[in-house]
Amino acid sequence: MSAIVCGGGLGGIAAALRLRAQGHEVTLLERGDRLGGRARTFERDGFRHDAGPTVVTAPFLFEELFELFGERFDEHVTLVPLTPWYRFQYPDGTHFDYGGSVEDTKAEIARIEPKDVEGYQRLLEHSKRIFDVGFSELSDEPFHRFGTMVKQVPKLMELKSHLTVWQFVSKYLSHPKLQWAFSIQPLLVGGNPFDTTSIYSLIHHVEREWGIHFAMGGTGAIVQALEALMRRHGIKIEMGTTVERVLVESGTAQGVVLEGGEERRADITVSNADAAFLHGEMIPRPARSLASKAKLATAHYSMGLFVLYFGTTRQYPDVAHHTVWFGKRYKELLNDIFNKKVLADDFSLYVHRPTATDPSFAPDGCDSFYVLCPVPNLQGNVDWAVEGPKLRDRIVRSLDETMLPGLQETITSDFYMTPEDFKTDYLSVHGAGFSVAPLFRQSAWFRFHNRAEGIRNLYLVGAGTHPGAGMPGVLCSAKVVDKLVQAETVG
Repeated sequence: MSAIVCGGGLGGIAAALRLRAQGHEVTLLERGDRLGGRARTFERDGFRHDAGPTVVTAPFLFEELFELFGERFDEHVTLVPLTPWYRFQYPDGTHFDYGGSVEDTKAEIARIEPKDVEGYQRLLEHSKRIFDVGFSELSDEPFHRFGTMVKQVPKLMELKSHLTVWQFVSKYLSHPKLQWAFSIQPLLVGGNPFDTTSIYSLIHHVEREWGIHFAMGGTGAIVQALEALMRRHGIKIEMGTTVERVLVESGTAQGVVLEGGEERRADITVSNADAAFLHGEMIPRPARSLASKAKLATAHYSMGLFVLYFGTTRQYPDVAHHTVWFGKRYKELLNDIFNKKVLADDFSLYVHRPTATDPSFAPDGCDSFYVLCPVPNLQGNVDWAVEGPKLRDRIVRSLDETMLPGLQETITSDFYMTPEDFKTDYLSVHGAGFSVAPLFRQSAWFRFHNRAEGIRNLYLVGAGTHPGAGMPGVLCSAKVVDKLVQAETVG
């Protein structure tokens, strides 16, 4: 059978490999000039930057893709464990290093609030119970049948999934600095800790189970290795090829129509496009199901991202690989971003310094950075042509005054992406950084299905479908499609 995969992000790449391993003839169509999607890379004046994801938390998901073809991931990519995993930098100048052994983390917690050491242990135990269900049992299971969701309700209620991540963390930790540090995980997949279901607290155990790694050469090195794997095993890759719509006849996907009108027919069609964009723009109106229309009409989207990439003409050896730099406000700032959708004067930041681990990201004597700033998505009506340069300057000035002294004099080769770029480059609805938000009412069966609602032979992978955003999420979405295609082609 023939298969077309639309989009060369990590979800699309993983789906292409899994379908090829089943024996299908696979063609991957990518509208950009390189693969990776949000995991693409940038190069500027000798500085290299991963565009988006940098944290590898479940390496077995990459290993599986190579094992499908009798190969080893570690023969193509070198993963380096990081310590600390993250450094949390607070407005008062103090910091908290998270990572290493459980005892290391407990010692750091004791420095801030000794009575929270025991609470952290209980948080970990609860996180493992959520992990055992939410990740081990359900992350690669199809949820296109409502009965599948109903069967899980007792387990989910027992695990207190009705709590938000903030409520979950506050149940075990009392000190605000620790509450901030241990509740930010939903932001890594586009969610507000004060709204996101505590199912996502399983991330704590995911980090403990496998640690946090960085790929030498960056996430881009993983993408390059996966591209080479696809080419070695006969997957046809076409760059600069834009899919305009899915070709649907009598309720069945028959392939795609390219920009310009050319038809490409296939037995199986997989979309790695933004799920909301697919259902709203790429599926012909007569073929759209009532379910997909309802999900689109009520969809709540993740926040937007302002991402500043730059080099420095000096090095900052005391800066960790991953730093979460907190502003003075937490809940109030998140409310501005997610609910009021206004661009505040203050911010919190994720600072990535890959040269802490891999010096090849910058010329000798220099450092490479990217700084990610959560901002409102385009529903906030921010004029980024005006506000982008202002926010860039505020971020540089704030980092200069804190963790990167002298930055205003040493910064070089800088550029940035705004939610407008996410809309243009990734066809992300409202420029959302992570597609639809990870709310309970947009999870599992309530999320866009991996088998398209109402259309046969059309499948979805990526951040907007089950199980969600982040590298483990999109890789697991391909595992779901793998199971669905096998079941339906064999059946």
